[in-house]
Order: sequence, then structure tokens, then C-alpha cells
Amino acid sequence: MAKSGKGYLNLGLIWIVNVILAIIPVTSWILGGITRIMRGHWIMGILQLLLIGEIVFWIVDMVTVIVSGDLRVFA
Repeated sequence: MAKSGKGYLNLGLIWIVNVILAIIPVTSWILGGITRIMRGHWIMGILQLLLIGEIVFWIVDMVTVIVSGDLRVFA
């Protein structure tokens, strides 16, 4: 699936909004899982939504959003 924007839900939100969403654990968990599924990374999205390794996903989401301004998938 092609990426149409950057950040959560491919909306192309400004960088600071994505950082704020990444800092809040609940929004990072839900929006990160949905974004991964929308981008075609079904397994990572489902694992994130099922709370498997939630803290790991949260830290990865925070770091990648702060550094690159976009949610990255490392799988």
C-alpha cells in the first residue's frame, strides 16, 4: 500500500502534532497500530494493537517521530 502522507494515519500533520501524539502512550498505541495496518504492515499493526510489546512499540514510535517526523516500521 502506498504511503499518502507522513505521521500518524498518513495525514501529513505538522511535526509537533505527531510528537505530541507519540508522547501519549494510548494515542501512540492505537494510532501506531492503525497506521501500520493502513501502510500494509498487517502483522506489526496487529501485534501493536494486541499489546504485545507495547512499551517497545511506544519507544520506537517516539524516537522515529522525533528524529524523522514520520512513523517508521522496522520489520
